Amino acid sequence: MRLVLQRVTSASVTVDGQVVGALERPGLLALVGITHTDGPQEVAKMAEKTAHLRLLEGERSLLDEGAPLLAVSQFTLYGDAKKGRRPSWSAAAPGPVSQPLFEAYVQAVRDLGIQVETGVFGADMQVTLTNDGPVTLILDSDSL
Repeated sequence: MRLVLQRVTSASVTVDGQVVGALERPGLLALVGITHTDGPQEVAKMAEKTAHLRLLEGERSLLDEGAPLLAVSQFTLYGDAKKGRRPSWSAAAPGPVSQPLFEAYVQAVRDLGIQVETGVFGADMQVTLTNDGPVTLILDSDSL
């Protein structure tokens, strides 16, 4: 499982011209990629890391601040552009595998007491954000 976490002052995701998820106060945006070997252990590990990581102002976490998270599924995090000019997406888990794991991640973060907004899984989404700092961190469950 791979996350790109960005500290934001605001963020939103739009589908078909409608805002489907938004942060109207400072928090984190999580772009979430799932690979074939991910399962409940990776979901739990990444949810805990998301909630407790001290990325907010003053080295505080989402839990410390009661701050929200906007989670957006993003299979392209497992894109491979080593060969040629066309990326390969073969390392990304297919929708029937990744959607339940993405939803489990969202629920696991919510279960920790964090407000979570989301996009629409598999939709063509437009993500708008104001990166604060800028602070961006890439997390891979294989290296945690």
